[in-house]
Amino acid sequence: MAKKVAVLAVNPVNGCGLFQYLEAFFENGISYKVYAVSDKEEIKTNSGITLFAEDVIANLKGHEEEFDALLFACGDAVPVFAQHAKEPYNVQLFEEIKAFAEKGKMMIGHCAAGMMFDMAGVTEGKKLAVHPLAKPAIQLGEATGTDSEIDGNFYTAKDENHIWRIMPELIKVLKV
Repeated sequence: MAKKVAVLAVNPVNGCGLFQYLEAFFENGISYKVYAVSDKEEIKTNSGITLFAEDVIANLKGHEEEFDALLFACGDAVPVFAQHAKEPYNVQLFEEIKAFAEKGKMMIGHCAAGMMFDMAGVTEGKKLAVHPLAKPAIQLGEATGTDSEIDGNFYTAKDENHIWRIMPELIKVLKV
């Protein structure tokens, strides 16, 4: 039976990256639920398209066992993250990243996802592909500078243009 993925979409989210994952999951019968990293379900893509997530991150708490993987869908919200770091939804973001990682769930993402996983304190000893601008921020894991990395339960791509590099193995593992 296919695994289920909790998808965290920041506001604004990189639509190109988000839709690559969602299309691949849909086409391969992999169940997912999209949570807005926001206090409301309405979010936008980097290009201004309005999207409606299925729920908000606050409602993921206590439901971690329903999922096998956590996907962080990066976006333009990350460069201005420091301005909103104390917002409840961003505090919850790190709580959920920790909760999923501590349970050994699959951790998936592109661009600054590895940086967010690292900031949550869950990447020690893990090789991570991250956007070049995020590379200096990696403290616990190892930012490799490669286009993609699969290290244990961590699946990361440098940016949305390299998600396809992790997708075949990711789909294979999620379909089991």
